[in-house]
Amino acid sequence: MDTHDAITLAREAVMFALWISAPVLVVGMAVGLVVGLLQAITQVQEQTVAFVPKLFAMILVLSMTMPWLIMQLVDYTRELIENIPHSL
Repeated sequence: MDTHDAITLAREAVMFALWISAPVLVVGMAVGLVVGLLQAITQVQEQTVAFVPKLFAMILVLSMTMPWLIMQLVDYTRELIENIPHSL
């Protein structure tokens, strides 16, 4: 494995991590934005009001996307293991 292969592998791993974490992070960001707007409108500045809805929404999205996440992780791992002989 040369430097180019290592850089490509690292880049693919980072992109895969972003792809896997995107649904949960996007929902957390959207719920945080909505709760922040509601807090600004109602002038309620309590920290737990912003934290609890984001937590529940992110847990809900994580539980709904778990089969897809596991399938993606298994496919990526299988691809890495199958490419070991080609990288030596």
